[in-house]
Amino acid sequence: MGDLGGVRTEETVNGGTDVWSASDAAASTADHLVVMVHGILGSTADWKFAADQFVRMLPDKVIVHCSERNMHKLTLDGVDIMGERLVAEVLEVIDRRPEIRKISFIAHSVGGLVARYAIGRLYRPPRKPQEDLSDDAFDDNSRGTIGGLEAMNFITVATPHLGSRGHKQVPFLFGVIAIEKVASRVIHWIFGRTGRHLFLTDHDDGKPPLLQRMVDDWGDLYFMSALQAFKRRVAYSNVGYDLGWRTSSIRRNSELPKWEDSLSQKYPHIVYEEQSKGECANVSPIDVDCDMLEEKLVTGLTRLSWERVDVSFHSIRQRFAAHSVIQVKDSFVHSEGADVIQHMIDHFLTRGSI
Repeated sequence: MGDLGGVRTEETVNGGTDVWSASDAAASTADHLVVMVHGILGSTADWKFAADQFVRMLPDKVIVHCSERNMHKLTLDGVDIMGERLVAEVLEVIDRRPEIRKISFIAHSVGGLVARYAIGRLYRPPRKPQEDLSDDAFDDNSRGTIGGLEAMNFITVATPHLGSRGHKQVPFLFGVIAIEKVASRVIHWIFGRTGRHLFLTDHDDGKPPLLQRMVDDWGDLYFMSALQAFKRRVAYSNVGYDLGWRTSSIRRNSELPKWEDSLSQKYPHIVYEEQSKGECANVSPIDVDCDMLEEKLVTGLTRLSWERVDVSFHSIRQRFAAHSVIQVKDSFVHSEGADVIQHMIDHFLTRGSI
C-alpha cells in the first residue's frame, strides 16, 4: 500500500489497483466507484495518471479501480470474453466495498467496448418498467442499476464504437482501402478474436456480429438498457492521428463538425463539444460514405443522447501517439493530454438521486 501526495493506492489480490484519498475524513464519505478500463495490450498502469488526478480533485467523492483482469495478451481474447472477466472483477470490488452507492466507467480504446459488454451483464431492471428511450422520460424509479449501484457517467476515450473497418478507421493502415480489405481477412492473426469483433467479421453460431448485437438488448444481455441507465454518456475522440474520428465519436461522415484550434487556456486540445439528444431510429439518414452495417451501429447507439468531446493534438510533437496522449498513458511522454483528463474531472457527475 502506498500514500503519495494525498492519494492512497493498493494492489488487490488479483493485481488490480484501487486508488482513494489518503485523508481518512475524505475517504469516509467517498461512495462513488470509478472503474477505469484500459485498451488493447494495455495494463492497469495506463490509467495511473488519470486515477491519481481524479482522487486528488474529488477526494471525498470517488474511489477508483483500475481494471486488471484483461491485461496484455488477454485483450486478444474477444470483447465478450473480456467483458465477462470485467463483470466478475467489478462485482468483486462492489462486494469488497459495501460503502459504494454509485458507479461510473471510464474506458480507453477497445476497453470502451468491453465496458459496454460488461454493463449489459451487470444491468438490473428498474422497479418500474421503462419503454421510452428519451432521457426526459426517466425518473429515479424507472432507471435500472449497474450491479445494484446508481449509474452515473459512462465515458469512452478513443473507442471504436462502430468497429475498425472502413476508410481511415485504423491508423496503421494509412486509410488505404485495398489494405483495409485485406486486413479484414487477416486481422485475427494479429489481434485474435478481438480483431474479428473490431472488423465485424465474427458470426458465432450464425448470430449477427457482436457489435451489432450490442446496439440492442440481446437475450440476457441488456446492452442498451444498461447504457440508458447512466445519467451521462460521453465520447472523447481524436479528430486525427488516431483510429477513425467517426467511429470514436459515433457519427456519420456527414455529421463530423468543422473545428478550429482551441482558444481555451484550460483545455487547449479540446476543439469541439456538442450534446446530442437521442434520435428516433426510423428517421436517421443514410450516409453515402457509411455502409449498411455501420449505419445500423450509428442508428442504434444514437437512440440515446451522447456528449461528444473532440480533441486535437495536431500541433504537438507526439501527435502520432494521439491514441495514447488522449489518455495520458505515460505521465511523462504523454503529458500533453492532461487537459483532457482535467476536462473529464471538471464535468464529472458526482451527485446522485440520494
